[in-house]
Amino acid sequence: MDSLAASQKQLDLDEPPVSQLLPSVSVIIPAFNEAQTIEESLRRISEYFSGPRRLREIVVVNDGSTDGTAEVVRKFASDKHFVRLITSNANRGKGYSVRQGMLTGTGDLLLMCDADLSTPIEELEKLLPWLQRGYDIVIASRDLPDSHLELPQPALRRGLATIFRGLRRLLILRSLRDTQCGFKLFRRDTARKVFGYQRDNGWLFDCEILAVAERLGCRIKEVGVNWRDHAPSRVRVLRESLRVLPALLRLRWRLARISR
Repeated sequence: MDSLAASQKQLDLDEPPVSQLLPSVSVIIPAFNEAQTIEESLRRISEYFSGPRRLREIVVVNDGSTDGTAEVVRKFASDKHFVRLITSNANRGKGYSVRQGMLTGTGDLLLMCDADLSTPIEELEKLLPWLQRGYDIVIASRDLPDSHLELPQPALRRGLATIFRGLRRLLILRSLRDTQCGFKLFRRDTARKVFGYQRDNGWLFDCEILAVAERLGCRIKEVGVNWRDHAPSRVRVLRESLRVLPALLRLRWRLARISR
């Protein structure tokens, strides 16, 4: 009996801590003129990962900010080895920034999230189990029965979003309700594959990467989350709305040429 107990004790000692068995996460944050919000968001993300979840790194991609965003990130990162800053001298678009982070992130899982944490970092707990069930991509949604919008977008943006969703489901992607929420979780190998096809550097990139992923046979799960509209979007709504139909038609043409 003592021999059996000793053997079991040795096995227990040989097992790695639970935290080492969990996949590591790279958090990718595109940032354009986010000096007022980015430090608090970095602090909240760091605190969340102080528990059992394994943080590989936080990658902030500074998209040509002119308000000192890069300086705020550098100061925060001065005593935190896990924070990495990528800086672009010009404003190239959110899609460009996310792609840079996704193609260089080193975690087992890559999480894209907005700099203002409109979707709280704690909502990651709702996404992670679906990767364990075999999905390749899990996306947050503001348009499911269990979604909760603490502060919705203004009426004009909601109306235009409804029109976009209708056109998108008609032309490109019928299976998903909300492609534009900025909180998406990828397996690293899936991210490398999908973002390698990305061409749109602007707001349409979310729809593009998900349509590409579906075309390539990736399994995508949509999950309702808590969400809050923190600040006015920098997207010029009326101008960009005129681009929707031509942009979707071009994307449809490209998708037809992607082999599974």
